Amino acid sequence: MKDHDRQSGIKETFWDRLEGITAGMLATPSDRARPMSHNIRDDDEQVLWFITAHGTDIADAAKLGSAATYLVACQHNKLYATIEGALDVVSDKEVLDELWSPAADAWFEGGEHDVDVCLVRMKPSKAEVWLTDGSARFFYEVAKANLTDKKPDLGTYGVLTF
Repeated sequence: MKDHDRQSGIKETFWDRLEGITAGMLATPSDRARPMSHNIRDDDEQVLWFITAHGTDIADAAKLGSAATYLVACQHNKLYATIEGALDVVSDKEVLDELWSPAADAWFEGGEHDVDVCLVRMKPSKAEVWLTDGSARFFYEVAKANLTDKKPDLGTYGVLTF
């Protein structure tokens, strides 16, 4: 398989699995990582969306176009990734309406029309990705490695650029 085809396959699997994950840890160079829920739209734009409040560290960083790192680790969806990119604030009521959820609603007294709602977009530039085959495969590979002194095959690894 050609490297481009392999990378394309990893990228497609990455987005498919990421869509089934509800949260990760988002950090900027000037602020600590914090749990955030990401959203992915069905528009094939390959960006992550976050709903936060104006005045938070994330909103302030996004207003400055800050770099960011988003970490996800999900055994159930068999994805571990470090995603790097840039943040910005987007004022788009249609996108906000599409992404609004009961989870977001719990944070804002005025719902999606609350003046504190801030829609943040993260445009990935690079992602380091580990795609696993699940916990049963993991335990088998670890046991096999301990018996044979060979490194375990724990899945697919790739560095993606966007």
